[in-house]
Amino acid sequence: MNNDENPPKAPPTDTSGKPVNVVERDLEDRDDDTEAVDKVITPSSTRVKEQDAETLQRKIDEIERKVADGN
Repeated sequence: MNNDENPPKAPPTDTSGKPVNVVERDLEDRDDDTEAVDKVITPSSTRVKEQDAETLQRKIDEIERKVADGN
């Protein structure tokens, strides 16, 4: 068995050699500066977007009727 092909599965360590739980560290290390960006980039549900589009379309239709009626 060649160790180069199957390296040992040791846990990740920090610079001092102590084991680090990477998942736990990443969950605790939330950067508040990027939270707002994440919310903007992360898409919301399609249903919400469709409801918003329908609401806008109703408002547009109402405005077009008023313009056509001369009000």
